Amino acid sequence: MFSDRDEFKLAFLKRLEMMSGKGFQETNPNDHFMALGHMVREHISMDWINSNEQYRISKNKQVYYLSIEFLLGKVLVQNLLNLGIYDVVKEGLSDLGIPLEELEEMEPDAGLGNGGLGRLAACFMDSLASLQLPGHGCGIRYRHGLFEQKIVDGYQVELPEHWLKNGHVWEVRKNDLAVEIPFWGRVESHFRDGRLTFSHLDAEYVTAIPYDVPVAGYKNGTVNTLRLWSAEASPYPAGRDILKYKRETEAITEFLYPDDAHDEGKILRLKQQYFLVSASLSAIIKQYIDRKGVINDFADHVCIHINDTHPVLAIPELMRILIDRFSLSWEEAWDITSKTICYTNHTTLSEALEKWPVHLFKPLLPRIFMIVEEINERFCKELWEAYPGDWERIERMAIISHSQIKMAHLAIAGSFSVNGVAHLHTEILKEREMNDFHQFYPFKFNNKTNGITHRRWLLKANPELSSLISNAIGDQWIHHPDELERLSGFLNDGAFLQQLDMIKQKRKEQFAKRIWEKQQIAIDPTSIFDVHIKRLHAYKRQLLNILHIMHLYNRIQDDRSFKFYPRTFIFGAKASPGYYYAKKIIKLIHTVADKISRDPVARECIQIIFTENYRVSLAEEIIPAADISEQISTASKEASGTGNMKLMMNGAVTVGTMDGANVEIYEKVGTNGIFIFGLTAEEVLRYQQQGGYHSAEYYHHHEEIKRVVDQLVDGFLPDGAEEFLPIFDSLVDGNDQYFVLRDFASYAAIQEKAGEVYQKRDEWLSMSLKNIAYSGYFSSDRTIGQYAEEIWGIHPVPNFLAK
Repeated sequence: MFSDRDEFKLAFLKRLEMMSGKGFQETNPNDHFMALGHMVREHISMDWINSNEQYRISKNKQVYYLSIEFLLGKVLVQNLLNLGIYDVVKEGLSDLGIPLEELEEMEPDAGLGNGGLGRLAACFMDSLASLQLPGHGCGIRYRHGLFEQKIVDGYQVELPEHWLKNGHVWEVRKNDLAVEIPFWGRVESHFRDGRLTFSHLDAEYVTAIPYDVPVAGYKNGTVNTLRLWSAEASPYPAGRDILKYKRETEAITEFLYPDDAHDEGKILRLKQQYFLVSASLSAIIKQYIDRKGVINDFADHVCIHINDTHPVLAIPELMRILIDRFSLSWEEAWDITSKTICYTNHTTLSEALEKWPVHLFKPLLPRIFMIVEEINERFCKELWEAYPGDWERIERMAIISHSQIKMAHLAIAGSFSVNGVAHLHTEILKEREMNDFHQFYPFKFNNKTNGITHRRWLLKANPELSSLISNAIGDQWIHHPDELERLSGFLNDGAFLQQLDMIKQKRKEQFAKRIWEKQQIAIDPTSIFDVHIKRLHAYKRQLLNILHIMHLYNRIQDDRSFKFYPRTFIFGAKASPGYYYAKKIIKLIHTVADKISRDPVARECIQIIFTENYRVSLAEEIIPAADISEQISTASKEASGTGNMKLMMNGAVTVGTMDGANVEIYEKVGTNGIFIFGLTAEEVLRYQQQGGYHSAEYYHHHEEIKRVVDQLVDGFLPDGAEEFLPIFDSLVDGNDQYFVLRDFASYAAIQEKAGEVYQKRDEWLSMSLKNIAYSGYFSSDRTIGQYAEEIWGIHPVPNFLAK
């Protein structure tokens, strides 16, 4: 595109004036962003075309990653880094008086995801391209994302996320590849040429329009594709209210995770999921047939990965296509399907394993229901042959039982691989949650511990730390993150640790400045930044954190001479719109924050910051500034976590339970690199299976616990006794499902220890550096390498056509 900053400036000014129709002096930052974005996308396009051509001529196997979420964040700077033009562009813009940071601010976070599931998918896309692996994403183009979070008087309020109001500069609409998706209607069967055939009649069709987004690898010429589908009205069905049909159609891709508390919301979620898989599979098979011409060896050339249960309908949909369009027998179709599709499980929570009522599923997806029903019949027959007379086991494992379709069961039955996302999580799946299936299919289960792309979460998010690392050990860690382990040679290097400290302090000051500008709250950048950023859910135990803060406040009230090292508690979280309990916890955090801010003594030691509308770009500001990483989920409940890895990679020290990937972090950094507390997974599971935990005992027999729990309802907080009664009831009368009271004393003790170690600066900084040094294992490059070799069977395809 350009060889130096002067060439860039000329090209940029020309593009800016052409696009805006204005002279340079009249243009604004959004004009600058759009012009630069289009230039960068065009720069990517040639490698994008060449990568696709290379895949076509190489005939290598390709993987398609189906996910309901892809939490990309902002893409501009990441693309500049991956293309190797960051410095040229930044310097050229600076010459024109345009800060690159200002243009980055103009780019909205893409509203395509919510939490770890979506961010994992985005990290995987980066690693696939950076490792030159032929892998593409398939998702949904949500017009309004999940929601934009506003906090009003301490309450979460949800607003539409208008991330597309100025268009999306990175996408390319492909009208010619539109797909028609059928819903409702009825199915008729006929015998033709000696075989049974099926016709879907009177269906209501929705048009799926693909928008392709390029995903550039790091300085290697490889560009893969993220295809996002948008729902639009087809030719209007006869007899339908046109406006109602249009509204219902557009609702399919309007919001991520519509509220499914009622049947209408359940139907909309089902529509989303079938819309995603039907459109994606249609496009995948068309591309494959255009290349190969025959369907029989499909599984040798295509792998379809389903990220959690949302895309599980890919299994019956692939069966439908193979049987109804390609006239394969059931046995032939099942052989291809069960060799093509693999499944990642992301939860041990039974309530998170999707189940769909037959009375909703059957009329909406009549042909798919027939296939699911047949899969279930054949699967149950296999179970009967393996376990004759064991009706209880067969009932537990059936795909359809008690008028519900169990999507996780369908995923396991129809996939050739089922993986967990951390060693502990996989063992819990195998030995407990999915033990019946593991006994039946032991060869299917495997572990792939999650990872994060270090190119975003270190190289992009923390350039100062990245420079320090490269000056010390060279820059090969960018391509080979395990090289970070060489930093362990500096654990006792006082000069290096001092530089590390200075970088952390700079990032804390930058974040404090941001909080002042956005929230008009002055925070102490010399305090400990104690960070708890993740989706708001009871098992993640933001409640434990805020109850402990109340406990600290009580100690100050009891003894005004009590002092501890000042700490700023930083929260970031969205609660699902229908998750009443989680919203109460958000309100509690704000209420406690307000009470402490009004106390002239307590506020000198404690500050609470709740960052509104937590998202990827905000995480990129918080994580480099963090000192303590709160990973305090109830042991056995967090499948893996990836926030723990991002914070670790930036030198934060984990305070956490032995849960998810915390276990593997502990194995890497040892007892002097992490602060562990609380019940183990085995202890939690034993309580749940055998009983024996009585939260009332902890409430009545531990004075500190009783005090903070009572303060929820005794008038201590200004919002009244009724406001937090649901939380009180869950802890005392509801027997504290997530063991908050059981772990309270252990958590308070480890927090006190962490504060003491923080004041021993060399010891703390050595802990911090140890975490950075051993974080390379948690790169998504390692994870994707394992998926590619052990599950997908794909290999690197260098882009020899790249310029």
